[in-house]
Amino acid sequence: MTRIALIHALAHSVTPINDALARDWPQCQRMNLLDDSLSADLARTGAIDAAMTARFVALGDYAKNNGADAILFTCSAFGACIDAVKQRLAPLPVLKPNEAMLDEAAALQRARGGSVGLVASFGPTLVSMGPEFPPHLPLRTALAHGALDALDRGDLQGHDDAVLKAAETLVSEGCSVIALAQFSLARARDPLAAALAVPVLTTPDSAVRALRQRLA
Repeated sequence: MTRIALIHALAHSVTPINDALARDWPQCQRMNLLDDSLSADLARTGAIDAAMTARFVALGDYAKNNGADAILFTCSAFGACIDAVKQRLAPLPVLKPNEAMLDEAAALQRARGGSVGLVASFGPTLVSMGPEFPPHLPLRTALAHGALDALDRGDLQGHDDAVLKAAETLVSEGCSVIALAQFSLARARDPLAAALAVPVLTTPDSAVRALRQRLA
């Protein structure tokens, strides 16, 4: 049985990816590792340093040493740390949370024109993720102000409303596809898809499709 290690830096990321795997790849075995102090420390310091990278490497080593056939990181703000894990554990498949969605968003933009609209609720994600898109891809970004705070206090409707407001702004600016940057945003996909006349991509759904294809 294929064993996928899911490494989380935000507690809100756990449910969306497990739901996506249970729905679209129920045969795989899931291994969840959570250290939510990672996102808290990054939000406090604003810096990814050697100590932060070493923590990611330790989590990657743990997953590999306990039978993982692939590793999927689920927090989009730690690209440099994940790159270090990729290099260390190659050829073990190690996926950034957003790389599969980036590919799908770029393909949709080429087909539809316009721009890709990237929505995040965690500010550092926009800083780290924007440069990962192809350099000539038209890209607009928006922070869903208050969405993460609403999610933290259990206000799911408030979260989804904040995400929708940010996405509507991007569509009004000419975006032909909306990409939800974090796993925690996936819960807003259905209301956004119902309200917007453009495709809405989520990181967990794209990641599951990519993992299945790579490990088939």
